[in-house]
Amino acid sequence: MPFDDVLAERIRIAFHTYPETLRSDITEKKMFGGLAFLLKGKMTIGIIGDELVVRVVEEKMEDMLTIESVRAMDFTKKPMKEFIFVSQEAFQSEKELQEWIALGIEHARRKLKS
Repeated sequence: MPFDDVLAERIRIAFHTYPETLRSDITEKKMFGGLAFLLKGKMTIGIIGDELVVRVVEEKMEDMLTIESVRAMDFTKKPMKEFIFVSQEAFQSEKELQEWIALGIEHARRKLKS
């Protein structure tokens, strides 16, 4: 499944608000038939079609799944641990997009520490 190029560019631009030390550790990789943004090899956020895929720390998953435009990532036909799909309605503004990116970065940083 192709990914939304405009959304990918929005994410690239959003990463420019972070310090260079973080930005230099962000890479892009085609995953799940879409595009993923990784921090030191750990997935933060991605795009499949026109939706975001966000890695979320375990203790925030329950709250995230109460948001109307969020659902568990069921790419394999069963929910994947610490992955959510976010529909377009939830990231119309750049501020909203930044919030999803921050969640993904939080997850990656935690994985890097463990």
